[in-house]
Amino acid sequence: MVLGRNRFSDYQVYSNVCGSSRATLESYRSHSPHSASVMSLPNPAWDARDLPNGQVKEAYQQGHDADTKPEDLFSKDVEKGVRSHTPPIHTDERSLSVDTPKEEEQDPNIVDWEGPDDPANPQNWLPKKKWGIIASLGAITLITPLASSFFAPGVPQVLRTFNETSNVMAAFVVSVYILGFAIGPLIIAPMSELYGRMPLYNIANALFVIFNIACALSNSMGMLIAFRFVAGCAGSAPLTLGGGTIADMFPPQQRAGAMAIWSMGPLLGPVIGPVCGGFLVEKMSWRWVFWIMAIFGGAFGIVLLIVGRETNHPTILARKAAALRKETGNENLRSKLSSPLPPREIFIRAIVRPMKMLCFSPIVSLMSLYIAINYGILYLFFTTVTFVFEGQYHFSSGAVGLCYIGVGVGMIVGMAVLGVMSDKIIRQQQAKGDVKPEHRLPLMLTLPGAIGLPIGVFIYGWTTYYHVHWIVPIIFTSFIGLGNLTAMMTIQTYLFDAFTIHAASAIAANTVLRSIFGAVLPLSGLSMYDALGLGWGNTLLGFISLIFIPVPIFFRYYGERTRTNPKFKVQF
Repeated sequence: MVLGRNRFSDYQVYSNVCGSSRATLESYRSHSPHSASVMSLPNPAWDARDLPNGQVKEAYQQGHDADTKPEDLFSKDVEKGVRSHTPPIHTDERSLSVDTPKEEEQDPNIVDWEGPDDPANPQNWLPKKKWGIIASLGAITLITPLASSFFAPGVPQVLRTFNETSNVMAAFVVSVYILGFAIGPLIIAPMSELYGRMPLYNIANALFVIFNIACALSNSMGMLIAFRFVAGCAGSAPLTLGGGTIADMFPPQQRAGAMAIWSMGPLLGPVIGPVCGGFLVEKMSWRWVFWIMAIFGGAFGIVLLIVGRETNHPTILARKAAALRKETGNENLRSKLSSPLPPREIFIRAIVRPMKMLCFSPIVSLMSLYIAINYGILYLFFTTVTFVFEGQYHFSSGAVGLCYIGVGVGMIVGMAVLGVMSDKIIRQQQAKGDVKPEHRLPLMLTLPGAIGLPIGVFIYGWTTYYHVHWIVPIIFTSFIGLGNLTAMMTIQTYLFDAFTIHAASAIAANTVLRSIFGAVLPLSGLSMYDALGLGWGNTLLGFISLIFIPVPIFFRYYGERTRTNPKFKVQF
């Protein structure tokens, strides 16, 4: 078993979404582009043998919640991920292990793989086949996050086209796409558990193309916002399911390369988008942004349709069991990985479980709020940078897209540094025989980004207010990118390690709140700048982010005590 395999979305991005689904955890790390950097270390404390049974082991390895029967739920300590009648106040992670019961006699009606070398098992596919799927999936995962900000430089043109003057609408037409990233996975994730990943990929890709075309043909602001929201819901599919697809095909020790390719989309997409979109809007029009998204989304979708194959293990075994039932007439045959829950229960859990953790777990609620604030500030910048640099520095629509490069540089630097340092710290703790989830929150990794983000906001605000040379505020936007990346990377890996088999729900809660803030907080941006000015408006944002700096520090030192305290035990 591997410690901290970073269960995205993003951005996984995103990213990326929700509850009990096998795909959920992978989406919510989607909006987080850091998937590849913390996946390579063995950790006896999290070894699969420490988990209660085979189904739970499968769930943990593939990054989704273990869907136990309802009568089992109330004897679970969510924070520790194992059966716990009297949870201790203090514990080392080795106490997570339980005695694994002896294997029951093999049921002849259970359908499993034909041994460890079964060619039907995605992990035994030829490398050429695996990497073809990864390449096509990586292309799709670049396009959908790119669409979140590709449109931003064209907003002034849209306002003129539809005779719109509202600052709220100017921001919402961009950020509503992120709201789709919050809502879409609530449907996509449980659906993928019922029907497999490939049908969801193909349907979502088709909808993404259709609604981007609808955006290009919109004749009112209301139509554009509605179609963009649905496009965001559809675009969340590769962020929601991509990490799970990689886990299906690669064992833990081989996932880093595939995750690196897949995670570059949520990382670079939102930055590349406005850089390219600015020049496209300047030379053509804002409608061509959506035509380009539809063209590339359709092309990459067709490639995935051709080379893609179903990778979800339970779905493959369920199809195998159905074929054998038809062939043999034995209606008792069933997949080894079949869920004991009816479809209705899967959907209910996908929504209810993350919300309960968000409301009743102090770790999930405070960590999620901290990331949500940072993410909201990031997208507030995405929605206002165009107006700020066109107004203060008289940038053209093409040149204004280059202002987003600073954020991208900060994210890339943060990913590189944290990837190396996080692994180094865990190795040191392993050498001491003492590995805990809290070791994912060392001050040397959390503090620079946490402090850097408000510093970047302060300096960006006052340098733009006083018309300091444009390179200065762009440089300091890199601090905003760095702060967001480090917060999401450290905290999401911490949530995964701390909640084990219920990590999918914890990440789901985190991602939904983050996406809601990313969609709603930018609505106040332009109006706030009008009322307070760029200097004091950004100072306000900086102080808000400053207030939350103690959150990761607190859980670095008191996280273990909090998550093992019976008062904070979440009951489902």
